[in-house]
Amino acid sequence: MTDYTKDGVPLDDTSRGGGGGGGGDRNGNGESATINNPGDDYDVEAARNKEDGSLDSRHEALSRMRTAQSITMSPELFEKLYLSPERAVKGNLRQTFANPTPLAILSHAVCACPLGCDLMGLRGAGQFGAASTGAYVFIGGLLLVISGIFEFFLGNTFSFVVFCSFGGFWLSFAGTLIPAFNSVGAYSPTGDSQVLGLTTRGFQASFAFYLTFWCVLVMVLLICSLRTNVAFFLLFVCLEATFLCLTIAYFSTADGKYLLGQNIVKAGGGCLLTCGLVGFYIFIVLMLVAVDFPFLLPVGDLSHLMKGYQQKHGPIKVH
Repeated sequence: MTDYTKDGVPLDDTSRGGGGGGGGDRNGNGESATINNPGDDYDVEAARNKEDGSLDSRHEALSRMRTAQSITMSPELFEKLYLSPERAVKGNLRQTFANPTPLAILSHAVCACPLGCDLMGLRGAGQFGAASTGAYVFIGGLLLVISGIFEFFLGNTFSFVVFCSFGGFWLSFAGTLIPAFNSVGAYSPTGDSQVLGLTTRGFQASFAFYLTFWCVLVMVLLICSLRTNVAFFLLFVCLEATFLCLTIAYFSTADGKYLLGQNIVKAGGGCLLTCGLVGFYIFIVLMLVAVDFPFLLPVGDLSHLMKGYQQKHGPIKVH
C-alpha cells in the first residue's frame, strides 16, 4: 500500500517511517502515518502574516504622507499661498479644499489690465471699457465673490474682505455701464441718455465721491497688507494710486478742467495696468506652488518684519 502526503505526493521508501520490513510507521490505531516534507508544504499562516505586514507598511507610509501634508507648512509658505498671515483655525478645511486665492487674483488681473488700457486710450480704446462689461460681471465680480466666500470658510479674514469687496466693486462698476440700470443716463437732460449723462457735472462729481471712499478703503487694506508680502503690498499701492488719480480726474472734469482730467485719467489707467501685471505675477507664484514646481518665484515675505499683536502679547482678551 502506497502512502501519500496531504498534497497527493507518493512517499518513497526514504520518506516512510520504520524499518525495512515493517511497511512504515503506524500510529496507535493501526493507520499509516505519513511524514510531510517541510519543503513541499505551503505555510499559509506565514504568507498571511507577510501580506498583513505589507499592508501595514503601506498604511504607515500613507499615514506619514497625510501627516506631512497636514502639518508641514511654514508661516512664509502659508502667507504666500493665502496672501494672509497664518491664524489658528479649527479643523482641516485647508487640507480638504483647494486654495481659492489664485482664482481671485486671476479674476482681478484679467479685468484690471484691459480696463487700464481703456483708460489710457491705447489704440483708440475708451468708453470706460464698456466692451468688457460681461467680464466685469462674471469674472471680476462673480469669481471674486465666490473666492472670498471660500476664504471665509477657510478662516482667512483679510483675504475674505479683500476679495468680496473688490468683487462688489467690479459688479457695481459693471452696473454703471449697463444701460438697464440707467446709472449714467439719469444725469442727462432727457433722463435716459448714456452719452449725455457722462458729460454732466452731476455724474462726474458723484462718481468722484464714489472713488474717494474707495481711496479710503484701499488705504486701510494697503496698511494691512504690510503683514503679507511685497508683491501684494505693491498691488495695493498701484490700486491706491489708481483710485486717487481717477478721483482727482473726475473732480477736475466736474470743475470744467477737461484736458487736465483726461491726462490724469490716463495716469490712473497706467497705474491700474501696472496693478493688473503685478496681479498676474502673484498668480504665477501661486500656481507654481500649487503644482509643486521645481523652482518658486519670490514675493518678498513681510510677515517676519512686523510682528503681530498676538505674537508679542498673546491672544487678544475681550473685556
